[in-house]
Amino acid sequence: MPPKRLLALAGVALAGALAPAIADSAPEPAPPKLGLPIACRPGQTCEVQNYLDRDPGPGAQDWRCGARTYQNHNGVDFRILDMAAQRRGVAVLAAAAGKVSRLRDGVQDISVKAPGAPPLNGQDCGNGLVIDHGGGWETQYCHMAKGSLSVKAGDTVAAGQPVGKVGLSGNTEYPHLHLTVRRAGVVVDPFAPKPGAACGAGGPGLWSEEAGRLLAYQTGAVLNAGFADRPVTNDDVEAGGLSAPQAGSGVLVAYVRAIGLKAGDTQHLVLTGPKGEVVSETRIPALDRDKAQYLLYAGRKRPPAGWTPGTYTARYEVTRAGAAAIRRTFSLRL
Repeated sequence: MPPKRLLALAGVALAGALAPAIADSAPEPAPPKLGLPIACRPGQTCEVQNYLDRDPGPGAQDWRCGARTYQNHNGVDFRILDMAAQRRGVAVLAAAAGKVSRLRDGVQDISVKAPGAPPLNGQDCGNGLVIDHGGGWETQYCHMAKGSLSVKAGDTVAAGQPVGKVGLSGNTEYPHLHLTVRRAGVVVDPFAPKPGAACGAGGPGLWSEEAGRLLAYQTGAVLNAGFADRPVTNDDVEAGGLSAPQAGSGVLVAYVRAIGLKAGDTQHLVLTGPKGEVVSETRIPALDRDKAQYLLYAGRKRPPAGWTPGTYTARYEVTRAGAAAIRRTFSLRL
């Protein structure tokens, strides 16, 4: 969950006076071209969990007229796979060259849903920073790891320069980077920055060519997929580090955690053995509402004769409006 308000850094004032008025004849300053603000590979080691909410009313709608957002969400959430990845360290990168205008560090890394989580006290962004790119453009980075910020206010940074690491600080339940883009204090959607543009209108975004290709819109995705030697919960998958089954394991489980599912989606996960035989199968009927994430698994106990040596394959499919919307196949050799 990203911040519910703009970054407010207690006791830190913005430096500098207001810029002089620009003459009518002066050209409009070009917006920055943004690279990925996080050192991960979308579709492999991270996914966009939420886009910016473009619906001005009580509903929520992303830039492609989809539901990959929620009410008043003011940025883009780049979610890493689990807490194990967060502990290893995932760098937050300056999306474009600029100067660090303000920052905050020292907020605890803890899910807002965890027992004993401290009150936010307005620090919804958690540990974060703002980079001024000139011409009124700035980017804000939230939920960074405590003690990880590697820059200070006033530092000049290059595009792609590491400025800290992804954390779990502020108003969030899982490790991710929340990026907000603003021009003259107004939030801008980096995927569709034209003011007043209707969703789905298209047009060039603020991303560089490479970043735009990597961030091609997905209506849903598989965040995690793998095998475990016991039944799993969402907390288990979020923690990371699940033990893979061995030849002598008493249980063989295939699991998938998907994000961005829609009402009406059906899910099917089938686990087959070395000879193509069905070991276990799970079908989920049509969802009654959209799901930000969903954990599905299929498995069984070890048969009396033990596991047949060879490759076990899991196939996951989401069907939407009669067509396959999401697919993932993964294997394990015993």
